[in-house]
Amino acid sequence: MRTILKKRIVALAVVALFGTGSVFASPPTPSPGSMETGEVAHLSGRASLLLAEIKKEVAELKMHADALGSFAGSPEYSWQTHARYLNSVKDNINAVGKRTAELQQIRYAVLPWQKQAITEVTSHAAKVAASTQAAIVYLNENKGRYFVPEYRNHLTTIADSSDDMKQTVDKYLDYEKSQQKIRRLQDELELGG
Repeated sequence: MRTILKKRIVALAVVALFGTGSVFASPPTPSPGSMETGEVAHLSGRASLLLAEIKKEVAELKMHADALGSFAGSPEYSWQTHARYLNSVKDNINAVGKRTAELQQIRYAVLPWQKQAITEVTSHAAKVAASTQAAIVYLNENKGRYFVPEYRNHLTTIADSSDDMKQTVDKYLDYEKSQQKIRRLQDELELGG
């Protein structure tokens, strides 16, 4: 019975926190040659901008998630404090979900590294969303019992997956900066030579 309830909570969490599931839907791939180079460059630039926005959102998310992670082993915080931080995480992950949904819509026209970043960020975001929703449901039903392993595991997953998402976004944005620097140096060498 508990396993079925957990599966339902996870499924509902992803739908509830990401909207109607459009995060995971991808549009039909246009036929080769139907997209112009400018359109691909524009969409690739948009993907980079969205990843940068996710980075800002994840910084705040991580702060709230780290606090929740510390709550997992500390009985001194009230259920209201837990609820406040869970709602903050929910707001942050919803904002990330909106951006990942847009990334999913343009994924067909972005660079390979951006496609990989979209896949990884979406995966981490789904874990945070599912654990956040499950923790909220648990806390609402058990206001005085928030030191059971099930609830503490949700808090730990929120913290760990938020950290993983931050590291992933940072890694890909650093990669992009490095690629831009290489292109600039190549241009300078060609112009100087």
